Amino acid sequence: MPTDCISYQHSGYFSALMNDYLDQKPQLSALYNRFPALENFEEQIAEKQNNFNHSSRAKLVDALLQQYNSCETSEATNANIKSLALNNTFTITTGHQLNLFTGPLYFLYKIISTINLTKKLQSKYPEQHFVPVYWMATEDHDFEEINYFNFKGKKFRWNQESTGPVGRLSTEGLNEFLEVYQLELGGSSNATTLKKFFEDAYIKHNNLADATRFLANELFGAYGLVIIDADSASLKRLFIPHVKQELLQQTAFEKVTASIALLKDYTVQVNPREINLFYIENDLRERIILEDGLYKVNHTKLSFSETEILALLESNPEKFSPNVIMRPLYQEVILPNLCYIGGGGEIAYWLELKSYFEASNITFPMLLLRNSVVLASEKQAKKADKLQLSWTDLFKKQADLINQKTIELSEFSIELTDLKTQLQTQFKQLYDIAEKTDESFIGALKAQETKQIKGLQQLEKRLLKAQKRNLSDILDRISDIQNELFPNGSLQERQTNFSEFYLEYGENLIPNLIQKLDPLDTKFDIIVL
Repeated sequence: MPTDCISYQHSGYFSALMNDYLDQKPQLSALYNRFPALENFEEQIAEKQNNFNHSSRAKLVDALLQQYNSCETSEATNANIKSLALNNTFTITTGHQLNLFTGPLYFLYKIISTINLTKKLQSKYPEQHFVPVYWMATEDHDFEEINYFNFKGKKFRWNQESTGPVGRLSTEGLNEFLEVYQLELGGSSNATTLKKFFEDAYIKHNNLADATRFLANELFGAYGLVIIDADSASLKRLFIPHVKQELLQQTAFEKVTASIALLKDYTVQVNPREINLFYIENDLRERIILEDGLYKVNHTKLSFSETEILALLESNPEKFSPNVIMRPLYQEVILPNLCYIGGGGEIAYWLELKSYFEASNITFPMLLLRNSVVLASEKQAKKADKLQLSWTDLFKKQADLINQKTIELSEFSIELTDLKTQLQTQFKQLYDIAEKTDESFIGALKAQETKQIKGLQQLEKRLLKAQKRNLSDILDRISDIQNELFPNGSLQERQTNFSEFYLEYGENLIPNLIQKLDPLDTKFDIIVL
């Protein structure tokens, strides 16, 4: 079995910004508060303790208890919810869209990272209490991003229309979806469990938010996970001062734009709008735009004067929804949160927000890149070992890997490096002669040297191609194992649904992952199940 490790920075799957953040490059230090090392949490706890409205804890607990009314709650989750009323309780939070049946595998890794970090903190700081939180992105509206999942190479899509916040979307019609999906599951006991997961979540609940809460609670409730739906009038009421500031002063646009200037050497993840708020109703989610002194709801006839929109904010705060720029602030206002755990793209846009948080007088959380994992069976691990493949090999682009292995497996050298060196040495002698006789020969010599070097390069390509044919059997097996572990040439965690592995490993899957993953270890985990 391959035993080598590969860091995130050397995996080839993270942006330059993420690599530099993980390497703690000094040019990024102004964009985050503290780097997520265990010893740095002591100062983060103290700062959040002094900069959080503890009087809002009771409203947070009430909202959560109400949301869990129709959901059977584990003792661990119930205790965690009630502990949020105490001033020494803090959260570790991850967020995710309401992907159908959890979507790609990294949904699991986000939540497991969150659970495991709270365990580490509880051991390090026993006088405090730490609660893992999953923030459901119920107010998102991009349904096309979440209405499918991949199972055994097939895409299962929920064909439905959605125009408002996805959390409020009816689950009607998913019984027909289940009929198609269960045909692929088969009749094993694990297949029966998966069918029940889906049925109990999506058929027995009326909207996508309740269905997702149920499913996440089924998978992780035993570990004390607390699931929050921030599409709540009582929670939005706590955020009113910041919405008002956004409507009147547009602070986010100014501060985030300035921070983006510090990221000029990187790809910018998101850009702020002048007003970073949506107006929402059950079937409506549209941007709020300020034009000619009026606050207009984009693509509608709705418009408000300043007095009218502020009155609406006070009476119906649930109609105002923060966009990707303001949502993190909303989270940190209502939660006693210390750290946000997300993927590379999420951490990238959080890095744009620190100055906005400072202007809002809200503590900026620590930012932790979630665990990334490749799951392999014993059979696949043995196959890789037999083919003399390291994990570093398997992370390479397939064309590069095949070229490398062709060269390694050939009985003779395909690379004509020695001949090219000899050729360059001979031409150097000719250049010396030309300089001593007639410098007009130099141009002709350069052209001839280029031609002959290109000729050798063409021969190398032909030799490589010929050897690939000769070694096609073993090279095909190398391609096959890489395709199994990196479907569609991408990371498994971005492609495959958890049910594909649950079907094989059942209820042991999640405990196994929780046991083996370290949230503070910045390397790709290769877990052989």
